[in-house]
Amino acid sequence: MTQTIIHEASEIVIGPGENGLDRVEDGAIAMEDGTIVAVGPTEEITRAYPPENAVRAIDASGQTVIPGFVDSHTHALFAGDRSDEFEAKLRGASYQEILEEGGGILRTVRATRNASEEELLDRLLGYLDVMLTHGTTTVEIKSGYGLDSETELRMLSVIERADDTHPIDVVPTYMGAHAVPESWTADDYVESIITEQLPAIERQGIAEFCDVFCEADVFDVEQSRRVLTAGMDHGLTPKVHAEEFVRLGGAQLAAELSATSADHLLHAEQADIDALEASGVTPVLLPGTAFSLGAEYADAHAFIDRGASVALASDFNPNCHSPSMGFAVALGCLGMEMTPAEALGAATHGGARALDRADSGLGTLGPSAPADLCLIDAPSHVHIPYTFGINLVETVLKAGEVVIDGH
Repeated sequence: MTQTIIHEASEIVIGPGENGLDRVEDGAIAMEDGTIVAVGPTEEITRAYPPENAVRAIDASGQTVIPGFVDSHTHALFAGDRSDEFEAKLRGASYQEILEEGGGILRTVRATRNASEEELLDRLLGYLDVMLTHGTTTVEIKSGYGLDSETELRMLSVIERADDTHPIDVVPTYMGAHAVPESWTADDYVESIITEQLPAIERQGIAEFCDVFCEADVFDVEQSRRVLTAGMDHGLTPKVHAEEFVRLGGAQLAAELSATSADHLLHAEQADIDALEASGVTPVLLPGTAFSLGAEYADAHAFIDRGASVALASDFNPNCHSPSMGFAVALGCLGMEMTPAEALGAATHGGARALDRADSGLGTLGPSAPADLCLIDAPSHVHIPYTFGINLVETVLKAGEVVIDGH
């Protein structure tokens, strides 16, 4: 017996195709054992999988079915509040100036170190609830607000506990190289990451990726290389925060190390784009960051025109305080001139590529793909960026089970 069938949908977005998105109008989709078994026109699918025989049948008339969003870059685990820094930015203070005055990442580090594991977990689960209602079914979360072994390990433990208890799949990334702690030099801190933190991270066995903030006045290219290669020695796959404020060389480093992704890329140049594409590194673009900083957006079409499969992610963090992937899709269109099809594909299948999960079919709705999907209260996917500022997600299924019920 079919567990769940959705039928009469105005549109079903299957995933990236040769000419944009593969879509089915007046479509239906059948799921069994957490996996999609069939998708196509309603008449064809309901003939093979009658709704009256399903455990659950959902009439999606007037609605669009899309893959669950795959948010491949967040810093969603943190304590404290930095809303006053938002006001400071409006008065003209730069990100770097706030950081130099003890604000920014280092302020969040102090608050996170002082928070208990239970406090951090409760806060993270609340953010995951919001993400789920906005259609995110897989999310990457970084450590990096500890900057010492004890807190970094505690953060990763919280991330694992959240993954165990929340419907969203949570992908853990170790990012001890997020900033240089107070009273440390960058070289000394890199040495402590390599000799103390990374061995402890490997023993703990939670983190999958190792990320580094390769940026002026944070970690230079050589320091970043040392962290990432040591991370690889400890079984972690590299990711790189690259070319966010200046072009430093992080993208070229990501290409050199065949990293899974290079993220931000606001100041990437053609040579960087060519290197990333040649090495199969997924560019992750974060329009919410540019929006929150009042900065120029990354040039999405410089990557797309080169043939790169880009990802869009929220970069949810205390400085970019929006966990909505629908908003990221809207900014991808309005800020980076992506088409709705390009932006939605980047926020789903592109995100899966940036987490080394595309081979499973994650971020798509084809047969044998995970049954992670959303029903949108709109007749086409174009309404996601068109109706910006409003959450159109009504129903969310994770592994074929309804976890947000709008019906």
